[in-house]
Amino acid sequence: MNTFKQLQVTNEPHFQTAIVSAELPKLTNHDVLVKVAYSDVNYKDALACTENGQVIRHYPMTPGIDLAGIVVKSLDPRFVPGDRVLATGYGLGVSQPGGYSQYQAVPGEWLVPLPETMDLRQAMILGTAGFTAALCVNALLKQGMSPTDPIIVTGASGGVGSVAIAMLHKLGFQSITAFSRKADTQIWLQKLGASEVVHPDDFLPEKTKPLDKQQVAYVIDTVGGEQLTRLLPLVAYDGAVALCGNAGGIQLSTSVLPFILRNIQLIGIDSVNVSHEQRLHVWRQLAELSITDKLLVTEITLDAVPKTTKHILEGTHQGRTLVKVGESI
Repeated sequence: MNTFKQLQVTNEPHFQTAIVSAELPKLTNHDVLVKVAYSDVNYKDALACTENGQVIRHYPMTPGIDLAGIVVKSLDPRFVPGDRVLATGYGLGVSQPGGYSQYQAVPGEWLVPLPETMDLRQAMILGTAGFTAALCVNALLKQGMSPTDPIIVTGASGGVGSVAIAMLHKLGFQSITAFSRKADTQIWLQKLGASEVVHPDDFLPEKTKPLDKQQVAYVIDTVGGEQLTRLLPLVAYDGAVALCGNAGGIQLSTSVLPFILRNIQLIGIDSVNVSHEQRLHVWRQLAELSITDKLLVTEITLDAVPKTTKHILEGTHQGRTLVKVGESI
């Protein structure tokens, strides 16, 4: 097979997305050619597929920050044809062609061998969202979070939020408050493990004070912006917030008081440039937890990606969207 299909975004003569035919790429250095079985759709992918997303480094580009598939050819001695692999983050779909392609050349150092107890489909049900959720949970566990502590997960109906809830529930957490602005999410988020589902405005005080009543020990925040500003004064002494998203904005207006009078920690979570060793550990952890059958998953093909990214940016998307790339178009 010398040609295959991929989703491509371009800005000439104007911004557009289209399914195009491409030729198999030539491998250099330690590249590995992967026959992609699955990808997924993340918030960053949605930005990549919009004109003013400010994610793509150069055009044309094949988006898709995640992929999972089978090695076809390898210039990296760590991989041989037939190996099952996955990749998330780094420059995929941003500075280098990504997962929305039936074949893709990937630097060998970006690839993670698929855990034995996980299949390719499960890997991309999780993808960057699941990987990020695990990083958040692990960061808070390191701070001393225990299953009896009350925890809030914001943006709960999204990819990171929903996976985080499933992980926490599997780990035995008993008091998980899910923040969601979508009225129809309550039942499935409770089935996922949330002890209660609340609209953020029903929980947060109308007036933000430098310090307020201590109501939560730990927070996984996928939103940022004003909502995080309103949450910080409510975090209890010695508590911590794992921050991994900015869908609510990049500005944070707060005071130093929660940090110096309540000793709370604000921990930034990056999933793009995590070390290879940590990636191996996290993916083994996700495989052992085995939570993919609990998640809300929609499966699509490449041609439906633009519609899904639109829903994500509009705030109407829920759960995880799996992209079956290997299916003929």
